[in-house]
Amino acid sequence: MNKLEQLESEACEDGIKVVDYSFDSPNIKGLYCDGVVGISDSLENSTQKRCVLAEEMGHHHTSNGNILTMSSTSNRQQEHRARIWGYNKLIGLRGLIDAFEHHCQNMYDIADYLNITTDYLKEAIRTYQNKYGNYVELDNYIIQFNYPSIGIIKNI
Repeated sequence: MNKLEQLESEACEDGIKVVDYSFDSPNIKGLYCDGVVGISDSLENSTQKRCVLAEEMGHHHTSNGNILTMSSTSNRQQEHRARIWGYNKLIGLRGLIDAFEHHCQNMYDIADYLNITTDYLKEAIRTYQNKYGNYVELDNYIIQFNYPSIGIIKNI
């Protein structure tokens, strides 16, 4: 089972049905509504689909109501929470440390190791930097955020 299939299985366990869908607009990558996630069938690969699915699962867990328009502050906040949920699901601080421990040297290595796109990783780093500041300590590690890159130091 590949990483996308694993995430789809988790979605199913959470009561979410995942379907491929042909959206009228190429700008729509995914959509969540009433326990169903539609993933654009125009996405190029399973890595992109996985990133979109994680965010849409975030909507299942964190959002309520119709948030299709971003004119409302509440809707923008719900969108942000869903993205953070997805970042934490696919990456998280622990995932960054795991990538470091597996000798990932740059953004491309980290994204490949975590099976996410580099754009998704960069967005997550920006979000983590906004949340934690320039660095955060976890266990015996210091994770430095310097968008769009990160540095990890292991304290001995």
